[in-house]
Amino acid sequence: MLPAARAGHGAGCGRGTALQWRMDGLMTPYRKYMCVICGFIYDEAYGLPEHGIEPGTRWDELPLNWRCPECGAGKEDFEVLQ
Repeated sequence: MLPAARAGHGAGCGRGTALQWRMDGLMTPYRKYMCVICGFIYDEAYGLPEHGIEPGTRWDELPLNWRCPECGAGKEDFEVLQ
């Protein structure tokens, strides 16, 4: 099983595109980021509460030293999913 599926994140989970209001009143879709090392998916809409990251936490709000919870890769090893 893929790490994303085990964590309950990623494509195929039957969830629609989540949106968040921005300060300027526009809606901004949450994004998903995939670790190119192990395939783990970080979904901004759902965060990682089990790791202390609240739902709605944007990628840019994660600390620079944040690591993939599955393989330990750094943020530089993640790509935005379209």
